[in-house]
Parts: sequence; structure tokens; C-alpha cells
Amino acid sequence: MKSLRQKIWDLVEPSTGDGVFTGWNDIYDYAMIVIIIVSLIPLAFKTEPLIFTIVDKVAAVFFAVDYLLRWVTYDIAKPKHRKFAFLIYPFTPMAIVDLLSIMPSLSLISSGFRILKVFRLLRTLRVFRAMKFVRYSKNIQILANVLTGQKKALYAVGALAGAYVLLSALLVFNVEPDTFNDYFEAIYWATVSLTTMGYGDIYPVTTLGRVVTMASSFVGIAIVALPAGIITAGYMDEIKAAKMEAAKEESESQETIKES
Repeated sequence: MKSLRQKIWDLVEPSTGDGVFTGWNDIYDYAMIVIIIVSLIPLAFKTEPLIFTIVDKVAAVFFAVDYLLRWVTYDIAKPKHRKFAFLIYPFTPMAIVDLLSIMPSLSLISSGFRILKVFRLLRTLRVFRAMKFVRYSKNIQILANVLTGQKKALYAVGALAGAYVLLSALLVFNVEPDTFNDYFEAIYWATVSLTTMGYGDIYPVTTLGRVVTMASSFVGIAIVALPAGIITAGYMDEIKAAKMEAAKEESESQETIKES
């Protein structure tokens, strides 16, 4: 029979089922997603009426309880480091995100930062609540697995893009020295050209500079398309693997039922 702490960990730890309802665990996940979304709504407004303040405080209470429940049961997730689990958890990436999402709603800290006239900066920290979706969204978890599995290919593409930006910036900086005040402006232009966004605030005016820009745009399209293809292929592989795993577990479950 599971202990109370084990049941708590099973509740707060996001489920990994493939679209299969798993009871209170899924209800908890969906509830947290709703709370995260609602808590972000006030950030879309410049003013903060009383209702927004109440929503923020209530959401902060839920986030704080979630943080504490994870903290006191973290040793279950790390049985090899059971003795030090309570010291390790506050420094894990998602625990830091959780803490940053709670801090802006603490009245004591908020009041202090108002006095220092940087409360707006503290309020902006609520954006970190959006990062909590990584924990509760199964699709984002799949995407995170894809990025982890394809990191070597993505690193290679990133290195290629970085080298391209630096070289094309160096080229256009020497072709049109009067257009760019410094090398950083050339890097900014090359980055914008790579992504084909084209803000138009900095642009070449000579024929040779425009030729470099056209070549840069074509190469940029190819480089930007590479990670999209890698991520899409990896995403499809993850979905297939998840379906195969679910089918395998269902088959084993049916065999167990037959044997019993």
C-alpha cells in the first residue's frame, strides 16, 4: 500500500499517459494549467484592479502549495540521493522557475520593491509562470524530449547559423563601411537577414551590398528550415514511440488479466 507521501508525489508529478485519463493526477495537471493561464491574464493590462490582485494572490497560494508538496516529497524522485534531496530540490531548474513565479505575489517583498520603485520589474517575473507549462503539458514534454534527442544536430545547425551571421556581417561591413557604424550593427543586420524578417531600419544602399543581402536571404531561408525539419522528424518519432509503448503496456495488461 502506498504511503501518504508517495500518493502526494504521484498527484503532483505530471502524468505521462498518451492521452489516457489517469484520474486525480490528470485533474491536478489540468487545474494547474488553468491557474497558470488565469494568473497571466493581468500581465496583459497596464492597470491592476482589485480582482487582478485577488487572482494573483490566489494563484500564488496554489503555486506555493505545489512548491512545498514537491519539496517535501522530492526524495521519492531521487532515491539515490534521498539524504540530500531536500537540499537539492530548491536548486533544480523548475524549482527556481516555481520560486520566481511566486516571489512577485509575496506582499512583503512586493511592498519593499515598491519603495525601491522597481515593482514593475518584480511584476514582470510573473512571466516565469508561463514556463510552468513545460511541466504540465504533455506536448511540451514531448518537444523537450525531441530537443534533447536531437541536440547534436541542432547544435550543428546553431553553429552553422552563428558562423554564417558572423561571416556575412564581416562581409557587408567591409562592403558598406558607411552604412554601418560598427561591427555589431552589421551582426544585427545579418541576424535579421538570416531570419528574413527585414525590419528595414538598417539596409545596404550600394549594388554590391544589395547583392550580398539577396544572397544572405536565400541562405537564411535554407538555414532556418533545417531545425524545423529536424524537430518535426524527431516529434513524429516521439509520438510513434509513445504509441508503441502504450500499445505494449496495454498488451501486457491484457495478458496479465488472461493469466489471472
